[in-house]
Amino acid sequence: MAEQERSGWFGSTLSKLKSALSKTKGQLVDPVVHDEEPSGLAPGTGSGTAAGTGTGASDKVAVAPRAPKPPRPIDDDYLEDLEEKLIRADIGVPTAEQMVSDLRKDAKRKGWNSTDVEEFLKSEFKTMLEAAPTSRLNIEPGKQTIVLVVGVNGTGKTTSIGKLSWRLKQEGKKVLIAAGDTFRAAAETQLEIWAERAGVDIVRLPEGSDPGAVVFQAMQRAKDESFDVMIIDTAGRLHNKKNLMDELKKVRSVIEKHGSELPLECLLVVDASIGQNGLQQAKVFTEFCPLTGVILTKLDGSSKGGIVFSIARELNLPVKLIGLGEKMDDLRDFEPSMFVEALFD
Repeated sequence: MAEQERSGWFGSTLSKLKSALSKTKGQLVDPVVHDEEPSGLAPGTGSGTAAGTGTGASDKVAVAPRAPKPPRPIDDDYLEDLEEKLIRADIGVPTAEQMVSDLRKDAKRKGWNSTDVEEFLKSEFKTMLEAAPTSRLNIEPGKQTIVLVVGVNGTGKTTSIGKLSWRLKQEGKKVLIAAGDTFRAAAETQLEIWAERAGVDIVRLPEGSDPGAVVFQAMQRAKDESFDVMIIDTAGRLHNKKNLMDELKKVRSVIEKHGSELPLECLLVVDASIGQNGLQQAKVFTEFCPLTGVILTKLDGSSKGGIVFSIARELNLPVKLIGLGEKMDDLRDFEPSMFVEALFD
């Protein structure tokens, strides 16, 4: 039964990934597959009628399935087009240039065509993602785990905390949220609403309080009441790096002083729709806080998700969770192989 549920869960996740990426999948695959939209009816169906069905207005029109064009040869025009499309798909300039450079060396020597290139890209993308540390959340059974969540305001940080809290509770965990973003107007109130929806407890102090004090009280309560997981929200104001650094330092110092022996996840929330700006945000936060992974949000929109490759390649950080929609259960584990297959399927 457990295996059936797991299979169903993976199938659901793959379907959501395919749906989320379908709007922009062609930007990655076009130079490889070259499908075209049908320009009209299938040959032999006539004008406005289905083959062999007469002329009834309600009859369905039979449209021949699209056939992919023959593979293209690999030449300079093809490679330049491929590099441009990779960059537009948020793969990142350094990563796209490196991959095309490798293709330029190997494709002609090995006699590749565009179909071979697709297989090469799949392999490279999987290798890039799997080279980063594990994409699994480090929630150790029998130990109180701290999950420190950082990120720029507006990336979906509060929503991700709410969904993660709900998910952990469904797994039988006792969860406590610490409202450590005490400077953004109504941040604690929004987080409290999510805590109520998820059915978990929250520690909050009046707006403007010291975030270190919030975390200290939450850690004391988590210890006294035997919570399994404590999730800490933090400020996300990048316009003033000094203030951000000071606030994160306060939170980290409290954690190190009172919970240095506890498992710690430090997750950066990145909005997939902002493309390579997400990489720059990740670089800034790594200056202030040792990160263990990324939560990639808003993959249900027009975002391409290619930022995951740049984050893995340049920062050696794994994507651990992805946001695929607005429902409480739309925060899913990141599966590197599944993600790559969804891009190309």
